[in-house]
Amino acid sequence: MGRLSLVVISGLSGSGKSLAIKSFEDAGYFCIDNLPPALLPTFVDLCKQQKGEITNVALGIDIRERIFLSDLLGMLARVKDLGHSVQLLFLEARDEILVRRFSESRRPHPLLPHLPVLEGVRFEKERLAELRRHADRVIDTSDLTAHELRDLLTRQFRREPTVRKLTISLLTFGFKFGVPYDMDLLFDVRFLKNPHFDPELKPLSGDDPRVRTYVLSDPNAAALVERLEDLLKFLIPCVEREPRSYLTIAIGCTGGRHRSVAVAGRLHEILSRMGYDVALNHRDILKP
Repeated sequence: MGRLSLVVISGLSGSGKSLAIKSFEDAGYFCIDNLPPALLPTFVDLCKQQKGEITNVALGIDIRERIFLSDLLGMLARVKDLGHSVQLLFLEARDEILVRRFSESRRPHPLLPHLPVLEGVRFEKERLAELRRHADRVIDTSDLTAHELRDLLTRQFRREPTVRKLTISLLTFGFKFGVPYDMDLLFDVRFLKNPHFDPELKPLSGDDPRVRTYVLSDPNAAALVERLEDLLKFLIPCVEREPRSYLTIAIGCTGGRHRSVAVAGRLHEILSRMGYDVALNHRDILKP
């Protein structure tokens, strides 16, 4: 049976636990947030049944779960006794920092929602004091930005032998059907010569070689693709350093059928040749 590497993430509300879970996910861990501690042994058994497919796990444990602390510590001890690696990571921050974070998000403290936030912070610190004493590692996030905390956790706990590649999605769309909301970059190609007004090309799509040649032979299209290639050569490495897993580039024309499809197809070839994982999706190509 394989040996499981388990990191349990806990700590004070507002100290960055949700970000920590996401960071472990980016580092190659199988992540579950708010797993009841009583289910830990069962969960470990299920992981063992996967025959090595799940070996690195990060679990978020929230004090709002109505359990006794001894139950959690007892469950972690049982997992260790089974021969697995267990680390307890505790996140905290100074009182004034936690109060400020709650104020910025306009959320009450989850333990004492009807009282001032500072009282909730102090109550939670008292309640978690014993858990903190049992932690294998304590991280104070008071002076860390979100990026700095993510980088710290990724460096310390990354399990993948190679760095993840950025997955790039090229999304074409028609402005007449609305602008997509789930994109990082948007380029409008409605200024290019439009095959819609050619009776022979109108029924075809930008995937057709005749339409593609028509669109890309436009000097403005050639200049646009050249400049986009230069921009993306500069921009993508900057995005990778954040680091991020996905980048969505939306390209729009009037109907999302001709010009955007042809330009996106050309960019797909360029980015693939550069070694990136690129997905190409046409949102509106089949719409009338």
